[in-house]
Amino acid sequence: MGLSHEDLDLTNDDHFVDKQKLSAPIKSTADKFQLVPEFLKVRGLVKQHLDSFNYFINVGIRKIVRANSRITSTLDPSIYLRFKDVRVGEPCILSISMAEKLNPHMCRLADMTYAAPIFVDIEYVHGSHGQTTISAKDNVIIGRMPIMLRSCRCVLHGKDEEELARLGECPLDPGGYFVIKGTEKVLLIQEQLSKNRIIIDCDKKGNINASVTSSTEMTKSKTVIQMDKEKIYLFLHQFVKKIPIIIVLKAMGMESDQEIVQMVGRDPRFSASLLPSMEASVIATCFFFHECISEGVTTRQEALDYLEAKVKKSSYGPPEKVFILYSAIKLLDGKALYILRALFLAHVPVRDNNYRQKCFYVGVMLRRMIEAMLNKDAMDDKDYVGNKRLELSGQLISLLFEDLFKTMTTEAIKKVDGILQKPTRASRFDFSQCLTGEKNHNISFGLERTLSTGNFDIKRFRMHRKGMTQVLTRLSFIGSMGFITKISPQFEKSRKVSGPRSLQPSQWGMLCPCDTPEGEACGLVKNLALMTHVTTDIEEGPLVAMCYKLGVTDLEVLSAEELHTPDSFLVIFNGLIIGKHRRPQYFANSLRRLRRAGKIGEFVSVFINEKQHCVYVASDGGRVCRPLVIADNGVSRVKQYHMKELQDGVRTFDDFIREGLIEYLDVNEENNALIALYEGSPKKMKDITHIEIEPFTILGVVAGLIPYPHHNQSPRNTYQLNRMDSLLYLLVYPQRPLLTTRTIELVGYDKLGAGQNATVAVMSNTGYDIEDAIVMNKASLDRGFVRCIVMKKFVAICQKYGNDAVDRILRPQRTGPDAEKMQILDDDGIASPGEIIRPNDVYINKQVPVDTRNNITSQQSDSQYRPAREYFKGPEGETQVVDRVALCSDKNGNLCIKCIIRHTRRPELGDKFSSRHGQKGVCGTILQQEDFPFSERGICPDLIMNPHGFPSRMTVGKMIELLGSKAGVSSGRFHYGSAFGEESGHADKVEEISKTLVKHGFSYCGKDLLYSGLSGEPLQTYVFMGPIYYQKLKHMVLDKMHARGSGPRVMMTRQPTEGKSKNGGLREGEMERDCLIAYGASMLIYERLMLSSDPFEVQVCRACGLLGYYDYKLKKAVCSTCKNGDSIATMKLPYACKLLFQELQSMNVVPRLKLVES
Repeated sequence: MGLSHEDLDLTNDDHFVDKQKLSAPIKSTADKFQLVPEFLKVRGLVKQHLDSFNYFINVGIRKIVRANSRITSTLDPSIYLRFKDVRVGEPCILSISMAEKLNPHMCRLADMTYAAPIFVDIEYVHGSHGQTTISAKDNVIIGRMPIMLRSCRCVLHGKDEEELARLGECPLDPGGYFVIKGTEKVLLIQEQLSKNRIIIDCDKKGNINASVTSSTEMTKSKTVIQMDKEKIYLFLHQFVKKIPIIIVLKAMGMESDQEIVQMVGRDPRFSASLLPSMEASVIATCFFFHECISEGVTTRQEALDYLEAKVKKSSYGPPEKVFILYSAIKLLDGKALYILRALFLAHVPVRDNNYRQKCFYVGVMLRRMIEAMLNKDAMDDKDYVGNKRLELSGQLISLLFEDLFKTMTTEAIKKVDGILQKPTRASRFDFSQCLTGEKNHNISFGLERTLSTGNFDIKRFRMHRKGMTQVLTRLSFIGSMGFITKISPQFEKSRKVSGPRSLQPSQWGMLCPCDTPEGEACGLVKNLALMTHVTTDIEEGPLVAMCYKLGVTDLEVLSAEELHTPDSFLVIFNGLIIGKHRRPQYFANSLRRLRRAGKIGEFVSVFINEKQHCVYVASDGGRVCRPLVIADNGVSRVKQYHMKELQDGVRTFDDFIREGLIEYLDVNEENNALIALYEGSPKKMKDITHIEIEPFTILGVVAGLIPYPHHNQSPRNTYQLNRMDSLLYLLVYPQRPLLTTRTIELVGYDKLGAGQNATVAVMSNTGYDIEDAIVMNKASLDRGFVRCIVMKKFVAICQKYGNDAVDRILRPQRTGPDAEKMQILDDDGIASPGEIIRPNDVYINKQVPVDTRNNITSQQSDSQYRPAREYFKGPEGETQVVDRVALCSDKNGNLCIKCIIRHTRRPELGDKFSSRHGQKGVCGTILQQEDFPFSERGICPDLIMNPHGFPSRMTVGKMIELLGSKAGVSSGRFHYGSAFGEESGHADKVEEISKTLVKHGFSYCGKDLLYSGLSGEPLQTYVFMGPIYYQKLKHMVLDKMHARGSGPRVMMTRQPTEGKSKNGGLREGEMERDCLIAYGASMLIYERLMLSSDPFEVQVCRACGLLGYYDYKLKKAVCSTCKNGDSIATMKLPYACKLLFQELQSMNVVPRLKLVES
């Protein structure tokens, strides 16, 4: 069995020493919390992106190259090239002289891609004059691989804080994104149905079908078996139409009907369902083979001939080429058998023409379908998290690289064949030269383009997806953290389906229940929870061998009859049926023991499905799993002394896993476990197998920032998470929240806050606070409350043209007409940092050559340049400052000038604020501090909030936050409000908080006596007042305010442009027009819709009713249709109307205007 029994006993016997003291269970569950930060050091948050990318760089890329290592010429098989090894180097730029090391900050500034060269070692044939010699080359560069920040090939890997600061990086920045052409791009996690698994489903007509998406390193295909009018058919892309499944089974060598029935199961209900298909196979074939009418298809050969007739002619893709490889086989069998071997259930291997495993697989699929027919509960749920796989950036890039690599090799073969076809084969010829070409590295270009556009178009794997990468939002630290854990769905958002959108119970602990956008993507876009880990692939061979050692009977020795005997379970490993086992529970337990002892991988999952009589063993990548504490009969294995060792730094998280105290469970295996939230009394807990580490870890990163989320109405938390993404730019005095949560400390949000603690009085005051508006205190705004800095970047490029002419930058004129606009320029013609810049100031005094086509002979004079100054456009009356100016060269070697302009903004009327509970409010008015109410201690609130915001929204969490912050200020310590934390001491209870308040001389319920600022008298009521953490949102009045009188128009319709950026007009739309009609304000409609928009004078011919024109030579109007100008009237029309008439005429529709004398 591989392990002696003593070993297995040791893993359960954790207490050899002082049994009383050491085996005392943990006194309070709070001690277990220390495991969470330890977990986040090794896994979680961004680590899955990094793990996945590292796996690809170290293992995946080698596998791809090894699978396609040898390429040979199609004309002469002796001419070949073989890849011996492949590796990814350090990020650098290869210039002519030397390799210059790159760091991410350089790339951001200079708009470059942060990438490293891919080296291969090759062995190849080169020849001249018909002689060939074999030689080898090392370190041939075939392309450049974009490198993920903080991955193992990155410059920042393993650096400490000082070194990071020296490289221009923030130590808290998590990494996990790419820098492509200077922008930061995140490859979102993609959600997919799992590969190689049977999924029983129902289509629109109610037909039950079983589908398997097979994916191997060679091929990817989808097989569907469907029940149609009681008959069972196979659907495969390569066949013309549906094919009776029995014929397929016979073609694979299962000729006896009895054996087929036994294989599906001898229960009479099963065989009754098969009967129609059996008959169909006999009848359907009668149409094709007249000579077989008597018996239909009975033998394997007849079945193959039947299938051969059904193969699609010239099916696109590899078969033709593959047939050359399979030429030996091709002589033996035709296309049909090739399709059955390589594309039908592609992941089930065929060894020496033995199709038995495939037959059994089909048998299991049929049995599941019939079970689903008889019992609707057996249907699979596609939205169940256990049936999903998450594709991380490593898998996605490996698909992309595989496609590009194969494309590169086929191109190379084409080039070689082209050279060999030339009659003069005497010329020198070198295979390695054909590999990369001179300049065009297909691989680097393909990777860069895909990552920068986000459109994965891989025809080879039928993958066409848009929007896979997104620009990392840098509005706030937490916004970008939430971005990296975001999961993008496989459906398009427009479908009105409720199934995938609803909250699945299986998401518990794996995906955050709150963090999802509102609107059309609601419930489809999800986020990972705090302690989720996404697995990567594990080597399969040893595990399969281990299963056989543990008593799995191989399929080869089973007869069809024994496939479904009730006393034994099928063992399914990564979607492959590897055999049967008599004692499934014993088998599962032994695998789990081995896993806990560290003898097999920690992410292997074993799951017994009682309904299907199966044991599933999974080791594939993309499953979501999370760590749980193992409990024996309800007693936790993690004891007090373990946690002490952890705090002293003697023990790490990995030691806990290695010693079998904690294990990872995925969604399927959770179904075999009984998990307790907290450790309870032994009586209740006797069947418990696992205990949660911390309940608040079911929430994600962003949801963990809300204090007391379990006291809020659930949509409020979701609103708040969407606000997080739109937090502000740069706050001037950020503070950490007085009421924090554990997640805030784990993620590092307390080091990079995004808000301030405001003293809030909940009362109605002045009437400017209706409907969520807030009244602000002018004095606290003067002191810098929620001020923020907005940075804007302007880029200008000095271009070189084809005829060697170059843009030039001149020194500014210090006197003369334009001098005042150029005050901020330095002598080099570029704005100098620190200057105050006003609207319409020039910040770069640039000139462009007039002639960029013809070759220039002499030095160009000043007359050959025209000015192309860069003017600053900004809001009037605001002072902005040139913050930084950077000069660098872009990838074409042109000079690139970047100006960053900074603007300090203080809050004004109409700016938007939000607390951490989804309660947004706009600033309604700003009052002097003298008019604000104040408390007995002289405390004056920063803002006043209307009490009507509480009852309907039920955000009790906000009230507790106010109390907790108030107690925290008075007692001088941070209070906690983690989710579900009252049990374990991660959230302060209201009773404790009230005691603290009373001790410090406040009312127990947080209310204060206020005096009116206007009259000085005490207010009639006590007011609930205390600090709440407020954030400023990025929606500011200054960015939205817009009005216009006259201005630019659109060329085609001559109507005003639209939008603030184009200085557009405000549109009087359909509905506004309806209101004016209802009022009967006809002249106002006339003015709005024509006079202020696009009035136009037209000449109309009264005879024919068509438009004419005014001839200025003859000084009279002419009708172009009647050719005379006798009866022409002049009238006003909207220009758009005239355009419509002319467009209609161009389509042979003649609109005629009938005029009446007014």
